Amino acid sequence: MRIKWFLIFTFNGLAFAQFLPEDTVLVDIQKINPRIKVEIRYATTNNFTGRKLYNVEKCFLRKFVAMKLDSVQRDLEKFGLGLKVWDCYRPLSVQKILWSIVPDERYVANPAKGSRHNRGCAVDLTLVDSLGNELPMPTGYDDFTEKAHRDYYNLPDTLIKNRTILENVMKKYGFIPLPTEWWHFDCEGWEKFSILDIPLEEIK
Repeated sequence: MRIKWFLIFTFNGLAFAQFLPEDTVLVDIQKINPRIKVEIRYATTNNFTGRKLYNVEKCFLRKFVAMKLDSVQRDLEKFGLGLKVWDCYRPLSVQKILWSIVPDERYVANPAKGSRHNRGCAVDLTLVDSLGNELPMPTGYDDFTEKAHRDYYNLPDTLIKNRTILENVMKKYGFIPLPTEWWHFDCEGWEKFSILDIPLEEIK
């Protein structure tokens, strides 16, 4: 879809095409690093809505975000670990559906403000071992309880350790952890990018 490459605008009745900086392009994470596991929950019914909200199971991110995530993956591989992503770019129309079910800004961004996901600058993910098996974490994905909070410590040491490994390596490469969701990270610089509502199947 050409919208990801240039912006059409008019001046004095004439149309112009302005090419966008490469970092604004949405890219498929597996074209950047195919070793990053992808299990997009909203492309299935295995999510808190019980509905399939995406038509394709792909992780799209702004290119600069994808490159940082590639660095995270390469770093983790030194220790026999890797990443599995659950959600990346999310169209604004899907954000509105999530908000209609859980209108709580601790866990779901108000679509009136937009989510970092809607900007292609946030990712939900977890750690996997060298065989692709998920490491134990404090909760499952989209658990809207205090156990998912980063400051919740009434947990076995192994779960705290795994959560900390993920948080530290993400922060090392410029990702900001969300306090209420151990799996959610925003990329530094997200505020420079606009909210999008392009369906995933239209991104090429």
